[in-house]
Amino acid sequence: MSETDTRTQATSGVSLFVTRLVEARWVIAVSIAAILSVAAFSSASWPFVAVSVLAVVAVAAFVPRRSRARRRRDAEAASLLSPVERLSAERLAEAVPDPLILFDQAGVIVHANKPARSAFGSVLGGVDLMLRFRAPELQELVSAQLAGAGRPTVVDYAERVPIERHYRVSASSIGAGSGLHVLVFKDQSELRRVDRMRADFIANASHELRTPLASIAGFIETLRGPAKDDAAARERFLDIMNSQTGRMARLIDDLLSLSRLEMKPFVAPDEKVDICNLVRSVIDSLNQLAVEAGVEIVSEIPEGPIEVPGSRDELIQVFENLLENACKYGQSGKRVEITVERSSGGEPGVDVTVRDFGPGIPDEHIPRITERFYRVDVEESRTQKGTGLGLAIVKHILTRHNARLTIRSVLGEGAVFTVHLPSA
Repeated sequence: MSETDTRTQATSGVSLFVTRLVEARWVIAVSIAAILSVAAFSSASWPFVAVSVLAVVAVAAFVPRRSRARRRRDAEAASLLSPVERLSAERLAEAVPDPLILFDQAGVIVHANKPARSAFGSVLGGVDLMLRFRAPELQELVSAQLAGAGRPTVVDYAERVPIERHYRVSASSIGAGSGLHVLVFKDQSELRRVDRMRADFIANASHELRTPLASIAGFIETLRGPAKDDAAARERFLDIMNSQTGRMARLIDDLLSLSRLEMKPFVAPDEKVDICNLVRSVIDSLNQLAVEAGVEIVSEIPEGPIEVPGSRDELIQVFENLLENACKYGQSGKRVEITVERSSGGEPGVDVTVRDFGPGIPDEHIPRITERFYRVDVEESRTQKGTGLGLAIVKHILTRHNARLTIRSVLGEGAVFTVHLPSA
């Protein structure tokens, strides 16, 4: 090494020494002041004070410190990171609405977000994932993810307790070389429920249509064969066929009505309807049906108008269904009562009550009576030309109107259907 290089290194060392002293000047000053204060109020010797001061200066000079330029560069580098890069994995996991579990290469849970803790309970950090989820399909998924086997990384998983829930579970790695993996549980329970309901609906509708079609086909075959020249049988069969086609037409109309209602999103009605006038018009339209059934309709409706928010056509459909059912199935009671009054409870609104005095409805049927195609008595329902969809339509319309239906019944004393409508 040349003399010039030696001199340059010495100069550089002195410059670095001075720079560090300047950067630490406030620390040195405060430390010296503290040492002098202690010495003034104690019996410490001045050589001790001198050694302490030299030690402070040495520490300040030789302990590496970030320079102002370095600190500035670090701050600039941090500012260049995107907001996503500055977020932690745990904070990102908590923002996911689906249950999400982070686990390491050993299969141990590192973090579970709040939806996962709510859904699965004991999924705290440090728990072995294989011990918590013992379903074979989920264990195979985790094993394949840890092994990096490249097999399908999505499976269906069912959690049985506390309630049955169905999930579509996907597994993936987090970054390259991080050693972390993630399980995401997508809740499929509602989709499965809708699929089951759709399948049941199609099966029930097919069954309801198959019966009259089979009947019509049988009568046609009979008219073409043994009853070909029997005028009396022909007339009787044609009457039955006409009744069956009418039943199919009513069923299709109800199916279309129910389908239209289900396709409409919930929107608060923006028009007002005079419920008193509406109920009177429904009674007038069904008077002939009541006369044919031998039933008297007795009404108690206030004189003045009572307005409620709603769709006039849909509310007419509600009360026509309820009043027609009362006339048909409460026929033995010979009387149907319908009343309109303001709600007596704390909730403002209007109550419309339809009461019959027929055989009544057994308690076990009341919770299910508004389901599609559900019947208390199948044979009586078909005799009365019912489709099994009337009360399902009523329920859908009332739900759209933010209203509710209450059903009460005592065997042998009839049934009471009350519609609670919110006030305008």
